[in-house]
Amino acid sequence: MCRLFALTSKEPVSPMMAIKALDVMKEGHDGSGMGLLLQGLGGPFEEMKEAPILSGIFSEAGIRRLDLFMMDQGFLTKYKISLKISKKPVEGIPRRGLYLIRAYELPEGWDTLEQEEISRRLMMIRLKIREMGEEKKDMIVFSFWPDTIMIKEIGDPMQLAGYLGLDRKELKARVIMAQGRQNTNYAINLYACHPFFIKGYCTMTNGENTAFIPIKDFLTSRDFPGYRGYQSDSEVFAHILHYSMVGLDLGIDAYKHVITPLQEDDLQKHPDADFLSHLKKTCRPLIIDGPNCVIGTLPDHSMFMVQDRKKLRPGVVGGKPGMYGFSSEICGLDAVIPDRDKTKDIQPMNIDTAIVSPDRQEVKICRQTEALNLPL
Repeated sequence: MCRLFALTSKEPVSPMMAIKALDVMKEGHDGSGMGLLLQGLGGPFEEMKEAPILSGIFSEAGIRRLDLFMMDQGFLTKYKISLKISKKPVEGIPRRGLYLIRAYELPEGWDTLEQEEISRRLMMIRLKIREMGEEKKDMIVFSFWPDTIMIKEIGDPMQLAGYLGLDRKELKARVIMAQGRQNTNYAINLYACHPFFIKGYCTMTNGENTAFIPIKDFLTSRDFPGYRGYQSDSEVFAHILHYSMVGLDLGIDAYKHVITPLQEDDLQKHPDADFLSHLKKTCRPLIIDGPNCVIGTLPDHSMFMVQDRKKLRPGVVGGKPGMYGFSSEICGLDAVIPDRDKTKDIQPMNIDTAIVSPDRQEVKICRQTEALNLPL
């Protein structure tokens, strides 16, 4: 199984806190890789919240092609971090080119655009860079989005942290998601490594989704350019989240109703029975199957956890005002927030969505049996 740890903090903290939790849970993952999401960035990125940040891995030839492409698009570099790699090889970690984290000035004229149009253009540029990289195998791009850094690589998480220098002060963040295993159901591919990100929505999953094919087919039929890739059966969780909240204009309280709708008897007792019956029918291809614990974040930096219908994967949420952790195992939480009131830890059940809002004051539980906060 994978191991997951996510942290939401009022003050920026080092990603080493989440990586430490993965290391404590090491017996549950095989050390084959790590994916890392950082948002709510501190340090030098604190003053450039609107600047899109490109995260990825590039060869020397890829960097040259990237620079020409970005200049053609009108982007100028505002700030960058180059992760300097040790010349001494580390067993289990492949030798690559440059791990790039680069913030850009928006092109001239973009300041007059609506935010949705800016978001669309940023997504399309990321997809184009990915397409260019897949053509010549010289670029891997994980994200191109404001206030967001993503790092993915093969290897043991603690060794990767040292190898990439992830303890540096410029990488502190308020939202951190870390996953401690490469995809093992398919060929090793960094695009298959969690977390998965699309236009501000991000998820990572411990489990497997045997309903992957019908979900993928439904999403790709939506005529939305971002629903593509699918090197992992878990990537659809992020895209269903985006589709539910953007395409259907629903809240996070409805996400569980899309992926694991209530059984018919319980559905008919629900205060929004008519709406949910319609939702279940129209979104039936998005129903997941298999054991899953999903941790996710929203554009406003809310963090949540949901379980599959039978709760076949562990998951716990706990912390204190100002800092909360979402973990595959309690030992991971103990390693990062040992001084919390452990009696308030929550292990979400099969109908629960555990949510910590951006104020980071408490864990709220939204149950599928409760009335929905539907748009007017």
